[in-house]
Amino acid sequence: MTGYTMLRNGGAGNGGQTCMLRWSNRIRLTWLSFTLFIILVFFPLIAHYYLTTLDEADEAGKRIFGPRAGSELCEVKHVLDLCRIRESVSEELLQLEAKRQELNSEIAKLNLKIEACKKSIENAKQDLLQLKNVISQTEHSYKELMAQNQPKLSLPIRLLPEKDDAGLPPPKAQRGCRLHNCFDYSRCPLTSGFPVYVYDSDQFAFGSYLDPLVKQAFQATARANVYVTDNADIACLYVILVGEMQEPAVLRPADLEKQLLSLPHWRTDGHNHVIISLSRKSDTQNLLYNVSTGRAMVAQSTFYAAQYRPGFDLVVSPLVHAMSEPNFMEIPPQVPVKRKYLFTFQGEKIESLRSSLQEARSFEEEMEGDPPADYDDRIIATLKAVQDSKLDQVLVEFTCKSQPRASLPTEWALCGEREDRLELLKLSTFALIITPGDPRLLVSSGCATRLFEALEVGAVPVVLGEHVQLPYQDVLQWSEAALVVPKPRVTEVHFLLRSLSDSDLLAMRRQGRFLWETYFSTTDSIFSTVLAVIRTRIQIPAAPIREEAAAEIPHRSGKAAGTDPNMADTGDLDLGPVETEPPYASPKYLRNFTLTVTDLYRSWNSAPGPFHLFPHTPFDPVLPSEAKFLGSGTGFRPIGGGAGGSGKEFQAALGGNVPREQFTVVMLTYEREEVLMNSLERLNGLPYLNKVVVVWNSPKLPSEDLVWPDIGVPIMVVRTEKNSLNNRFLPWNEIETEAILSIDDDAHLRHDEIMFGFRVWREARDRIVGFPGRYHAWDIPHQSWLYNSNYSCELSMVLTGAAFFHKYYAYLYSYVMPQAIRDMVDEYINCEDIAMNFLVSHITRKPPIKCGMRR
Repeated sequence: MTGYTMLRNGGAGNGGQTCMLRWSNRIRLTWLSFTLFIILVFFPLIAHYYLTTLDEADEAGKRIFGPRAGSELCEVKHVLDLCRIRESVSEELLQLEAKRQELNSEIAKLNLKIEACKKSIENAKQDLLQLKNVISQTEHSYKELMAQNQPKLSLPIRLLPEKDDAGLPPPKAQRGCRLHNCFDYSRCPLTSGFPVYVYDSDQFAFGSYLDPLVKQAFQATARANVYVTDNADIACLYVILVGEMQEPAVLRPADLEKQLLSLPHWRTDGHNHVIISLSRKSDTQNLLYNVSTGRAMVAQSTFYAAQYRPGFDLVVSPLVHAMSEPNFMEIPPQVPVKRKYLFTFQGEKIESLRSSLQEARSFEEEMEGDPPADYDDRIIATLKAVQDSKLDQVLVEFTCKSQPRASLPTEWALCGEREDRLELLKLSTFALIITPGDPRLLVSSGCATRLFEALEVGAVPVVLGEHVQLPYQDVLQWSEAALVVPKPRVTEVHFLLRSLSDSDLLAMRRQGRFLWETYFSTTDSIFSTVLAVIRTRIQIPAAPIREEAAAEIPHRSGKAAGTDPNMADTGDLDLGPVETEPPYASPKYLRNFTLTVTDLYRSWNSAPGPFHLFPHTPFDPVLPSEAKFLGSGTGFRPIGGGAGGSGKEFQAALGGNVPREQFTVVMLTYEREEVLMNSLERLNGLPYLNKVVVVWNSPKLPSEDLVWPDIGVPIMVVRTEKNSLNNRFLPWNEIETEAILSIDDDAHLRHDEIMFGFRVWREARDRIVGFPGRYHAWDIPHQSWLYNSNYSCELSMVLTGAAFFHKYYAYLYSYVMPQAIRDMVDEYINCEDIAMNFLVSHITRKPPIKCGMRR
């Protein structure tokens, strides 16, 4: 109480000051509160009012701060997303710009490298040009050196002798005629081409006595032969046909000799002449036995020892099929090897030396000394004993059921008709041929007929009598097709025949069939064989075979074709050169004019060494020893061997033993231009391709505006005479390689598949190597051929729609294979691939080779 009072009393002097402070503090607090109130209340209201007014003044679509609907709020979020995207894109653009600058820097560096590479290429081109010049100079120098070291040879000038100048010293006796003393080589130089002049028999008196069928067949054959010429002044050989006669008793030997001497080119002694007497019957007479033929060669089926001149005259086969080809449908198959009878023989011996033929008396007069030993009785007894033993089924008949055919003295006469004899031989594994009892009768028309019929139906001939002269014996190796047994060994014949294996027997039957088809079957084969034998003796090369002239269809090539990646994708396989090689033709076989007869007896199916010699050529029935290689790239090279290997080594090597080789594509087409163009484009970049030969098989030419692709190799479009599938295998002269790839216009083959097939073919040049396979077999229950085109593990042929083969087979198919087969191909418009497969297998005795395709 006291304190409070003191305070009140003590502060009476300061009372005004204190009140002011209080008032001041109150005012300050009140102002502060008022200010805060104004700021917190009025400022938001004013701002809200202002903003509301601003929003109402603007367009409704441009509000920013006013009240917004839900969709407008989403638009705001979209703007934010776009802003973020803009920022992201900006960053990426900055990064791309940086990368662009880096790439520009790299491009600048690469441009510098390209310029450097261009300079290097130019330098390399200059170096390559210099190397080419050096190589050219080296080749030129090599040729100069070779020319200096080799003598310069020119073809000899052909000097023809005078028309009536014999030019040869006369031989001591007519029987002593041989080529060296009775043949004028001056008329037959190596470069002459072996011209042959054939007399027209109708211009001479004896021509009216000739058998019309023989004369007509001979004239037709002579007109078609390539060696025959109409210019007698340049002829190397002169041929005259004198038999067979219709009426042998009408023309006496003296009259025939007189007419021969009157021939315009006989030149007093008949040198370089060939007198041909063809036998169409088994009882043909020996027309020329008592005729002086001078220095002329004699070709006939019957010879006496006193008449035959070894190495000069020729024993020919009888002319059984005069005006028609043999019916191959009636010829039995070569299998089975064993037939019903082991051997057969039918004949009747003429006991007397006399015969109904005109020359029998002359033959008796010529016989000198004691008669020869006659083994016929021993032969009869031995063969009958074999038949009675029943060890093997044999058939021997020594007496004819009907009248035997007329024959020469001591000769076994033929029995029955030709059809009956052939039916018996079709059942015979072997056919016995007993030679005449007198060895001075070297060969007769009857024996030749027996030989002909045995070979025709596949019965292996067994000739009893080693003294016999078989047809063309000096150039054919008869031991591969027949058995020649001396008569004293007749007791061993049965043992000998049973000891032959099936493989040897089949080989002999095949060789006999080949000899019959090639040298005996027709008039053309007989005449061509006679000329081939004489040409071989005087060592003149055979005329080259003609090639099919290609009539090219002009066409326009366009831009370079692209490469289908599906066709060219080979992975890590090494197909060949990266760049396409220039066309390289196979080396041509040029026959050496120093031809000799050292290999005269070489046979086509037993040639030693790695060489495969074919039985004949597509021109004339050339002997097995000649087996010549023809024309452009028709000669077979050694088979087997070569680079080979397995796996990587095989696919990296070209194969074969030819260091450099290419192939030609032959494509058959018919009015399918788009398909053809696609197939040609697929060949672009194919290694080892020489050229493409398009066989246009339609009479309607390709479209004029058709643009052919440029595949880096020549494309030859060949026009054909008619629409035929046989045109696929014509030996066109534009094919310059040995290897041919026959392909359809719609075939799809990869490059690696083609190269694999080419390598396989180079290792087996004598066979067909292809891709699509087929199977055929003999259907025993239905007795017909079965042909299966489905995929199978058993294959026997390959289709030629995609296959490699040698050009040699094109010659054989077009010129040697029977025309009936080609006619059947044209009739059915099919089966040309079957014909080619059978042809090659028939010649080589080998199946084709199928190559697997890449999956």
